[in-house]
Amino acid sequence: MQTYIHSYSRKSLIARKFVTSKWLKEQQLDDIIGILNRQKLGKFIRMNGCIYPDLVKVFYTNLQFDGQNICTHVKGVDMLITPKEWFAITGLRHEGQQIERKALEDFNKTQFFKTCMRNPNEEVKSFGVGNLAITPRILKLLIVWILTPRGSNHATLTEEDLMLLYCLINKVKVDWVFTMNDHMFKAQKLNDYKLPYAILISIM
Repeated sequence: MQTYIHSYSRKSLIARKFVTSKWLKEQQLDDIIGILNRQKLGKFIRMNGCIYPDLVKVFYTNLQFDGQNICTHVKGVDMLITPKEWFAITGLRHEGQQIERKALEDFNKTQFFKTCMRNPNEEVKSFGVGNLAITPRILKLLIVWILTPRGSNHATLTEEDLMLLYCLINKVKVDWVFTMNDHMFKAQKLNDYKLPYAILISIM
């Protein structure tokens, strides 16, 4: 209870975002739809519903890792989020490239960023979203608003953003369950980090 009062009750949740295939089709972004479908992300990016802020904060207060799965305790109930639960709720399987644990072969962030630029012949002076062509730009926004959301600095691509973007564009299957678990623990540990995945956790 003390941890909740002093650390998590004052934390903000990241504003919920979602996108539908209908909107993407209306914008003639069929290439984005194909990329998301290859990663089995369709169900997750469409996820919407009621958010219970206090329950989300309690979820993070008690969040732990048992060596295989994340677990927590909310309203007197022990919760163990196994790969089976992840798949049932999000359609995502615990398989693929684990971005944080293993560097991607042939990945050079500067060279890759140049391939995503509107003008690949320009010098890379900063890793900003404004330099990107339309498809990488939209994918980047999906990464920072929905897939691994953060509360600020959406205009700059971090190395993790670039690695995820690299995987999306180059058809490398990402272990999104691992990635999202890792992102939850990052938000839990960093005092100034807003809490992500409020819709997902409210459904859990």
